[in-house]
Amino acid sequence: MNTDIKNKSLLQNSPLGGVGVWDADLYDNKHSFVAKYGEDVLGWLAPQKDEHILDVGCGTGTLTEKIAESGAVVTGIDASPEMIAKAKQAYNNIEFFVKDATNFSFDKKFDAVFSNATFHWIKEQQGLLQCIYDVLKSNGRLIYEMGAKHNIESIHKAVKQVLIEQGFEANTKIEVNYFSSAGEHAMMLEKIGFTVSNIIQFERPTELVGEDGMKNWIAQFCQSFFKNIPTEKANAIIDKAVAILKETNYENGKWYADYIRLRVKAIKK
Repeated sequence: MNTDIKNKSLLQNSPLGGVGVWDADLYDNKHSFVAKYGEDVLGWLAPQKDEHILDVGCGTGTLTEKIAESGAVVTGIDASPEMIAKAKQAYNNIEFFVKDATNFSFDKKFDAVFSNATFHWIKEQQGLLQCIYDVLKSNGRLIYEMGAKHNIESIHKAVKQVLIEQGFEANTKIEVNYFSSAGEHAMMLEKIGFTVSNIIQFERPTELVGEDGMKNWIAQFCQSFFKNIPTEKANAIIDKAVAILKETNYENGKWYADYIRLRVKAIKK
């Protein structure tokens, strides 16, 4: 096992308009780096022609289509109806389903399961990994990348600081993500029954798109912190957090998110 540790209101019609609702257009247009970096993870998957592969947390289907280009028979699942609707519209040659990643099953078994930038949104990690284990064939492989321990720590810290200053300290207690260390995740996988063949943890500062890159990022990915906060107030909180982050996450005219990633290959024996 490799354990190398390495203008109008923004929130109108955005995820914060309804906590838990993903804006598929904002995701594709402003956060395309998610799929871009995911293409590198596909190198670990190495999909083969006629293999049956499941993409968990497929989003709008960009990487699902990349897998299909290999000749593999790929299926995509995501908990977001908005994401799945856009995926079906864009790629009508692929089967997509709205499914909870911690409680799903299929009649068929898969040669491989792939996931990019999804697992850190799921609190029930054991339920997630057990579902995946159950749908894999013997010797099937699981390939994924997720946020690691201390991922985007500076962004969450800035948002929480402003929430406290504005009298919303209770919102800072909301659990937004699950970020794991390599060691912790390896133990969890082995407990389920997987054999971990590769696992790396590494820093990857990630450029955000445009002058409003950080503002758009917080609106898309920190929406849970703003539960029950009026839109106008939430926008003001975001603006203050962005001002704080300009000192640490803005360089040479570009915004960066302090990403720390965990990439894993595990085998069902």
